[in-house]
Amino acid sequence: MAERPQVLKRERIFSGRKVALEVHHIRAADGRETTREVILHGGSVAILAFPEPGRVLLEKNWRYALGREVIELPAGTLDEGEDPRACAARELAEETGYRAGRLESLLVVHPSPGILSERLEIFLAEDLAPGEPLREAGEQIQNVLVPLDEAYQMIRDGRITDAKTVAALLFWRTFRAGPTGGGDA
Repeated sequence: MAERPQVLKRERIFSGRKVALEVHHIRAADGRETTREVILHGGSVAILAFPEPGRVLLEKNWRYALGREVIELPAGTLDEGEDPRACAARELAEETGYRAGRLESLLVVHPSPGILSERLEIFLAEDLAPGEPLREAGEQIQNVLVPLDEAYQMIRDGRITDAKTVAALLFWRTFRAGPTGGGDA
């Protein structure tokens, strides 16, 4: 097991609404000193939902950092102190209008652990009731229902590149849906 390095000094470079950037001066197990740039993030959630049998709810969402539209699961950032399940319910309703009667935690991923502290929990939303979305200012989201087989093809051909969406769909296909990949969703 790797030994935890000794933190000699932490410098806060930037604090924003969703992230902070710190430079950590550390001493590694071998005694050498170096620095690590760390983006601190309070955590997030994503929601895997099947409003119709065999069709997954995805979003076409303009992602400013990439400068393009991304096809992804509904998702959002935890408010400070917010429970991940409550956040998943809130984000699903805000972005899609759907309300979940039940949310099951499927898996946890760390999107980029080399530089980012974010913990992202992916939930399965069940017993869905439709409603009107309550999107935040500036959100450019279009909800789309995609047949599962097409969603898997979209991963294969590069139309879906979002890590949380790839992880959730392949987790579903591998561990929940059975050998055909469609499951009873």
